[in-house]
Amino acid sequence: MARLLGRLLGAREGDGAVTSEARPHPGALRRERRALVRAREERVRDLGGLMLEMYRRDRFREDLLQERCLEVIAIETRLSEVDALLETAAQLRSPRTAPRCLCGAPVQWGSHFCANCGRPTGATPVVSCSGCGAPVPADARFCAGCGHPVESDPAPAEG
Repeated sequence: MARLLGRLLGAREGDGAVTSEARPHPGALRRERRALVRAREERVRDLGGLMLEMYRRDRFREDLLQERCLEVIAIETRLSEVDALLETAAQLRSPRTAPRCLCGAPVQWGSHFCANCGRPTGATPVVSCSGCGAPVPADARFCAGCGHPVESDPAPAEG
């Protein structure tokens, strides 16, 4: 029985975190997870049958029940480890999403305005200098490129 449990749980080296070189492939983890779920279901079913037979024959062996329960707990522990590894693999595999504007359009990196609706993308809206055309934050009083004073436009703010 211990040999089968060792084969199901696999040989693990140390209890530390799994490095990227030793990280198993997600397909292998899913196969191991399916095998562990089947083994757990079988052990729980066997445990129930064992309890029923002990009750029928009026012979209760606590040591045997504890051994079988520890097998189920070991399988469940490995199952939770495999689930955590699968979750980590899914997070590493998921693509980084680009920031989106309020209208839902993706915003290109480094752009100051949404290409779809024209809203400013930063926390402070950007305007252009009337002297050189360089982008200037809306709250700036002078252009950082040419030193030209920025004209304050009393345009109504969008909400």
